[in-house]
Amino acid sequence: MTGRTTGIVFLVGLVVGIGGLAVSGHAQEQSAKADADTVKKGEYLSRAGDCTACHTAPDGALFAGGRPMPTPFGTIYTSNITPDPETGIGKWTADDFYKTMHSGRFPEGGLLYPAMPFGSYTKVTREDSDAIYAYLQTVKPVPQRNRPHDLAFPYNNRSLILGWRTLFFTEGQFKPDPNKSAEWNRGAYLVEGLGHCGMCHTPINALGGNSESQAFQGGLIPMQNWYAPSLTSNKEAGLGDWTIEDISDLLQKGISNRGVVYGPMADVVYNSLQYLNDEDTRAMAVYLKSIAQDSPRPPVSKIPRAESSLLSSLGKAVYDNQCASCHGVRGEGNPPHYPPLAGNQSIQMESAVNPIRMVLNGGYPPGTTGNPMPYGMPPFAVSLSDDEIAAVVSYVRTSWGNRGTAVTANQANELRRVPLQ
Repeated sequence: MTGRTTGIVFLVGLVVGIGGLAVSGHAQEQSAKADADTVKKGEYLSRAGDCTACHTAPDGALFAGGRPMPTPFGTIYTSNITPDPETGIGKWTADDFYKTMHSGRFPEGGLLYPAMPFGSYTKVTREDSDAIYAYLQTVKPVPQRNRPHDLAFPYNNRSLILGWRTLFFTEGQFKPDPNKSAEWNRGAYLVEGLGHCGMCHTPINALGGNSESQAFQGGLIPMQNWYAPSLTSNKEAGLGDWTIEDISDLLQKGISNRGVVYGPMADVVYNSLQYLNDEDTRAMAVYLKSIAQDSPRPPVSKIPRAESSLLSSLGKAVYDNQCASCHGVRGEGNPPHYPPLAGNQSIQMESAVNPIRMVLNGGYPPGTTGNPMPYGMPPFAVSLSDDEIAAVVSYVRTSWGNRGTAVTANQANELRRVPLQ
């Protein structure tokens, strides 16, 4: 081979080598961008799944666990899901993480307690699970061992979970309804899956389980003493009469022209829903509006008419003195900051737990991007007696066309003695 030929071959090889380096560099750049996009998507989805609320203890490190979750069976402490290799999920693979989300089992096969909403998370797609896993691997590792659960016998025996799973858990993925729009299906996926809305808004039985046939029909949240209203009944929180915009506002801002969120739902908006984009909150609104059903018959008051009349008279006096300046003389309110009480579904529900607690304890809707300086309601537990609390709640529930029932001083007293969660 001549020197000239050798030189040509060398130059060709050099050009090919440089070209290969360029292609390799471009591939690495594209891979890094894809990884960054996956992590960003995983962070968004972790917000949709409200992971922060449970896996971050008050004043604790992000996702380090240790948050106490009171249940009728004892206290469960949430786990460390930071990427610490010894005390968190640093040694888990994406397959391990998906198995936990989808099947409710630890990587080694152990059973999770159903305080972890794997009954809903089983519907999460593998792609979304992998994105959440990728994000969690980027958060700060925290060396913090999981705290043992404090459960009474026999509930501290994990083998009992097998029976619970047989009764109440069906493994599977979300199946889109081909007869519905892509927007409706996206909303259903978020509400039924990642959002696990049914954990609160579906009645829970004595075994801590619920039934598909009662999905989203509402019920008392155990140990928190708040009532999660039915999302199907227009008499409660069924949203069939609401506009899509009002539902979206309530989800994303915690406040709309039709109402304000308080209690556990305020935490959900603060930690999760305020971070969702407009398209996803609208999709959830479309789905929630579609599951509303006809209103049931209004409940019949069990309080004698004469006693109810006295309650109404005292209630009006308390209302005019304490409430009318914000909510209006006839309950018309000044939305969105001071919600109307006339025609307000949350006031008229069969359960009076929420309005009693609001009068007793007051509260603030969450500060969100869409509502950064919320107006709050002061507590009246100190300034009003049980009789006055019962009277004003009864007055609001039965005035201006409202079709709720009167409540008793005993009901007010019972909730007065409940510790705030």
